[in-house]
Amino acid sequence: MNASTTNPILPLVGRLLMGLLFLVYGVVKITSIPGTTGYMGKLGLPAPELFAYLAAIIELAGGLMIIVGWQTRRVAWFLMVYTLIATGLAHRFWEYSDPGARGANMANFFKNLAIMGGFFFMALFGPGSASIDKS
Repeated sequence: MNASTTNPILPLVGRLLMGLLFLVYGVVKITSIPGTTGYMGKLGLPAPELFAYLAAIIELAGGLMIIVGWQTRRVAWFLMVYTLIATGLAHRFWEYSDPGARGANMANFFKNLAIMGGFFFMALFGPGSASIDKS
């Protein structure tokens, strides 16, 4: 007997916690496109404004889809890869000599690994019955 079959609220809570992170930061990105564009430019991305909008849309839509449990397994795999790419672009802590910057980027690097782990579980085990997918 597993927890998701005995209590449908448990996977919902997990989806809410994972989805809110992306939904909130998607809102932050879309409401501050100039700042997001500047950050994308600092990362060396071509067409930083395009990538700013793309990141905002991915995070908004992905977070919402995870929360409601629609196409959950596919979205979880996609957001896991998205988070892997974002981590590789933005949190290369080993490149920093300043201990503060190194520590902050190391924390974000490992936080993102944990997020990828959560999406891995979600992709494998599904959203639970309290979802649009109902699986």
